[in-house]
Amino acid sequence: MKKNLCLFLVIISTLFLISCSDTQKVQSDTTILVSAAASLKNCMENDLIPMFEQKNPNIKINATYDSSGKLQAQIEEGADVDVFMSAAEKQMNALNEKGLIVENSIVPLLENELVLIVPKGNENNIKDFDDMLNAEIIAVGDPESVPAGQYAKELLENLDLWDEVSGKSSLGTNVTEVLNWVAEGSADTGIVYATDAASNDKVEVVSAAPEGSVSKVIYPVGIIKATTKLDPSKSFVEFLQTDDAKEIFAKYGFKPN
Repeated sequence: MKKNLCLFLVIISTLFLISCSDTQKVQSDTTILVSAAASLKNCMENDLIPMFEQKNPNIKINATYDSSGKLQAQIEEGADVDVFMSAAEKQMNALNEKGLIVENSIVPLLENELVLIVPKGNENNIKDFDDMLNAEIIAVGDPESVPAGQYAKELLENLDLWDEVSGKSSLGTNVTEVLNWVAEGSADTGIVYATDAASNDKVEVVSAAPEGSVSKVIYPVGIIKATTKLDPSKSFVEFLQTDDAKEIFAKYGFKPN
């Protein structure tokens, strides 16, 4: 009888220890939600997220990508987001002014460049921004919500081309859509970031924005104030500033700011 009782107690103790171990494991695993500009998707999914998760096995990253304006609106509406990576300072500053960003968490992380692209084998003789007027359809991000479109409008206004270009423009909901339209030949030319152009071998860059013609394209990152995972979010933002992360960004054409 005593032997059976002892055996029973050993089994119960073992099950209790296994249960405690599983509970601790669940508590130590954390998933943070990142909302990032569409132009960041390739470097994030292919390299940065796997590298971070390897270095931080208890922190998982779940990322969503779209135009920074759409992501801003989602955060304002209460979307469950921990970290925001914008393709322009405008959207980040707007959230910060509304008290939705953790104080002093914003980092002006990266710099990009605006370029003019055409489909490979360009037959429209488009070689610079003035030649855009020879195109029938011009792909541009929607200036109302897409940072690449906002920069493109600023650039074209400074070149005295916006009024004529806008009449021929097809407005994309994010910069990836603009890139795909040109790659597929649905548009004769378009304005995207240099990093986007480098990611697609069906387009070629014919010109870059002239110096001084447009504001610097800055990509900031910040932590959302409503996060319940502040420490893991800080770890991710800190990782993005490391030399390893900078090498990955450079691989995809970004410059450290």
